[in-house]
Amino acid sequence: MTAAPQVTGREISNPPSDGISNLRFSNHSDHLLVSSWDKVILFRFLVPQLCLNTVHLSVFDASVLQSVRLYDASANVLRGEFMHGGAVLDCCFHDDSSGFSASVDNAVRRLVFNYGREDILGKHDAPVRCIEYSYATGQVITGSWDKTLKCWDPRGASGQERSLVGTYTQPERVYSLSLVGNRLVVATAGRHVNVYDLRNMSQPEQRRESSLKYQTRCVRCYPNGTGYALSSVEGRVAMEFFDLSEAGQSKKYAFKCHRKSEAGRDIVYPVNAIAFHPIYATFATGGCDGYVNVWDGNNKKRLYQYPKYPSSVSALSFNRDGRLLAVASSYTFEEGEKPHEPDSIFVRSVNEVEVKPKPKVYPNPAT
Repeated sequence: MTAAPQVTGREISNPPSDGISNLRFSNHSDHLLVSSWDKVILFRFLVPQLCLNTVHLSVFDASVLQSVRLYDASANVLRGEFMHGGAVLDCCFHDDSSGFSASVDNAVRRLVFNYGREDILGKHDAPVRCIEYSYATGQVITGSWDKTLKCWDPRGASGQERSLVGTYTQPERVYSLSLVGNRLVVATAGRHVNVYDLRNMSQPEQRRESSLKYQTRCVRCYPNGTGYALSSVEGRVAMEFFDLSEAGQSKKYAFKCHRKSEAGRDIVYPVNAIAFHPIYATFATGGCDGYVNVWDGNNKKRLYQYPKYPSSVSALSFNRDGRLLAVASSYTFEEGEKPHEPDSIFVRSVNEVEVKPKPKVYPNPAT
């Protein structure tokens, strides 16, 4: 008997047990880095058959024995472990052999996968919500609930006084960051959006307010560097542009998504994640309704909707050539404490028809 197709994608073994906060593919390979609220970071190697090697970076309560564990990679099991002092809220790659993490324990860490070594770049005064590595400047950029943005030089990891490049006050708690080239977009509580040029961080290049009425959940820059997409807790996405001219601002718009009608009323879900396709610049959104939608932003159309995932979609990432999409299915407690499906990570193969913009069809001229 033929097995039923896995419409949601291949499920990854040994997923985090609590609250997947982010996942990211490497820019250089199909390695996948995963952070979660169970104080865990997963580092996975994805080969064409989706056999997985795993490095598992974890922290336990002080009352529990802390250990470093190594498992057989060919058996797709735990291969290593790093310790954190709290839930991990974000992660990013440096290169294929190292990455960075942002944690509730206020610390910013560099993690060296091959040697099981970690360096603490420094600390914020409150939990670190998001982290990015800039290939343009060689700096790590972190945003915190202490209402600051910090830039770090990872080469000076032996002490905060050597690694901290600068601290930049934000109007509110930082919720999301995104980079494209030398441009950095910072989204905070209170619907503030600051746009920086990394070559001159003395003040924001632009100070904006979100065009969406409700709390920002995610911001992601367009791959071509002309603007950014921003999502909110109220089932909407705004498409914004950096060009402040009248012509530039005339291109911006917002649209509704991740909502449904039931018994005559609209049910609206937060849009947790945005991921741009690296080839076609179309983008996927993931929401608390458990769906992933793919959009053509230029033509203002939905291209595809994947079958529903078991729980809220908390994070998304395309791999470097866009042939794989990683999906974190993880309850985000938008409805408070309640029974929910176990956290899962799915990696699905992406068909071109799902992500390639469709050409506009023009009517034939009258004869």
